[in-house]
Amino acid sequence: MTDTAPDHLSGHVTTRIGHNQKDLVEGATGPWEVIIGLEVHAQVTSEAKLFSGAATAFGAEPNTQVSLVDAAMPGMLPVINRECARQAIRTGLGLGAQINLRSVFDRKNYFYPDLPQGYQISQFTQPIVGEGRITVDLPDGESFEVGIERLHLEQDAGKSIHDQHPQKTFIDLNRSGVALMEIVSKPDIRSGEEAAAYLGKLRSILRYLGTCDGDMSQGSMRADVNVSVRRPGEDLGTRAEIKNVNSLRFVRQAVDYEVRRQIELIEDGGEVDQETRLFDANRGETRSMRSKEEAHDYRYFPDPDLLPLEFDQAFVDALAADLPELPDAKKARFIDDYGLSSYDAGVLVAERETAEYFEAVIDPAGAKRDAKLAANWVTAELFGRLNNADKDITESPVAAVQLGGLIDLIADDTISGRIAKDVFAEMFDSGQEAAAIVEEKGLKQITDTGAIESVIDQLIADNPDQADQYRQGNTKVAGWFTGQAMKATQGQANPQMVNQILKDKLGG
Repeated sequence: MTDTAPDHLSGHVTTRIGHNQKDLVEGATGPWEVIIGLEVHAQVTSEAKLFSGAATAFGAEPNTQVSLVDAAMPGMLPVINRECARQAIRTGLGLGAQINLRSVFDRKNYFYPDLPQGYQISQFTQPIVGEGRITVDLPDGESFEVGIERLHLEQDAGKSIHDQHPQKTFIDLNRSGVALMEIVSKPDIRSGEEAAAYLGKLRSILRYLGTCDGDMSQGSMRADVNVSVRRPGEDLGTRAEIKNVNSLRFVRQAVDYEVRRQIELIEDGGEVDQETRLFDANRGETRSMRSKEEAHDYRYFPDPDLLPLEFDQAFVDALAADLPELPDAKKARFIDDYGLSSYDAGVLVAERETAEYFEAVIDPAGAKRDAKLAANWVTAELFGRLNNADKDITESPVAAVQLGGLIDLIADDTISGRIAKDVFAEMFDSGQEAAAIVEEKGLKQITDTGAIESVIDQLIADNPDQADQYRQGNTKVAGWFTGQAMKATQGQANPQMVNQILKDKLGG
């Protein structure tokens, strides 16, 4: 992966003014403020590379997706992939960012064995997308804003393989030339939790837009995390960059470790080196990789083989008009239209597939179901079983229409909520419809008043002491009677009817 030193991170100028007490980290000698900025590399969703027609599919045999351009053969000239530029603009629009109608590709010069040209084609002073801003939600319900400094297009490097031979390093150029969007945040982040939440929100937006699949396990998205610490009110500290972090959990762990390392180092009388570090997930720690380059070290200059990239406003406007509903807008609609809490709406819109599944549950052919009930079933029962089965919602054995059918059986009192959980477990394992399971296993709820009265009369007759306790004011005994009634009917009695009849019989 390539290294970058954007202007705003080199100067480390923060746009998040001041600090809250909760943002501070307590060291041995007092509080510290943490300053974090992320440079996220997201692979553009495109069937071809940025400057060639070579394929981009993940998992291909080494060096089977390499054109003469990707291999930097003499005389080969790059040609911009229109789709990659289109996807970058759509991403910028989704981030609420300035779209630059004119941008320039530069050569960024450095040596890597897996960089055939000896330079990377990137963008520096004139990127395709300028400043933007996104809102990030935290698990505790609070939100904060992170500024986007820029988004630029660049080509990826190849991959060095060190474990195939004891004395040789192999090179796989399949990734060489793959289009990346580098999305650079302003240093508005204050903790590992915030960094992970920002990356998760960014990933969600890109997946909604379809501009990057966000699969961090396959390298489609990875983050360089810049961390520094300072005493509140003092000048900004020296930053270290943690390179190529490839999961939200690792981002949080890497930041937390690096913050502790820097604070302890300074408090012990040392100084933080400006360097690039790697995160060792097995040890849960960062370690030094190399000294950190500055922008001038790369000797940027405009690529003479590529003309400036220019668009007209009508092209950008057409792309903006065709954007999908994004997470923030969808969350607001779920709150307004369905009466969901901010938390429930946030969980449901985090992934586009989950939001679509939920809406298919509650609104089939315009027939509105109880949105809160549906949200509980999706986020609790369905998510729980999917997690245990290591599946995502696109692999759910229970289709949205099937879950909707189960909710209908609860709503019309065919089954109780407790029985519904057993039915759902069977649906998840077998793929059967809820109604078929209820019919086959005789699980319909008992709503016959006479049948329930008979059960309660017998319970009162068999337990006179408990009945007297209730009549003497110990109303908690009613819960015991309810439990016994449900047990006697194998959970099939209507709980509301049981409670009401008990109240009448016991004189409550």
